[in-house]
Amino acid sequence: MERMTPLEVGRAKLLKAETTETHRRLDQSIMAGRPFESRDRYALFLQVQHQFHRDIDALYANPDLDRLLPDLAGRRRFGDVEQDLGDLEVATPAPATAPVFSGEADIPTALGWLYVAEGSNLGAAFLIKEAAKLGLSEDFGARHLAGAPEGRGLHWKTFTAALDALELDEAEEARMIEGARAAFRRVHGLVTDVFA
Repeated sequence: MERMTPLEVGRAKLLKAETTETHRRLDQSIMAGRPFESRDRYALFLQVQHQFHRDIDALYANPDLDRLLPDLAGRRRFGDVEQDLGDLEVATPAPATAPVFSGEADIPTALGWLYVAEGSNLGAAFLIKEAAKLGLSEDFGARHLAGAPEGRGLHWKTFTAALDALELDEAEEARMIEGARAAFRRVHGLVTDVFA
């Protein structure tokens, strides 16, 4: 299949446009669960985060993705979520399903999932302020919401610049978009199950 050159509009902007409605519904669903009303409610939010980051944890050790994305291993947050659960003395939830990714991964699909994970870290700037009202911080209970040492904006720009520079054909673009949509649907399903 003929290779496309990197997108003029930017792949991150394309993904944002293709997932805006799904993203909006997810944000509304999370806030409807009142995750910052109490530490007990926040613990439910952590359970959602635990399952999502468990789903994608294998991607951060994938050598093919590591060649494409800067500091991939340093972007991993699953261990931070586990520490946050420990801080609050919440048992690590038993997984309801196998991780979405384990072993080999379709790279374009994985890129879509990582776009959602990285974007959630950008949005966590608001969430960590809400967590602080519960006495939580990047050192206790809200480690996974902490910004990168270089700042959230630069961390995100580095990721999106790498994403935008990739050469993908039309079928790969479609799988990447579907991967991002699937990631949003996955988190939405987890929020519905956990906060129900």
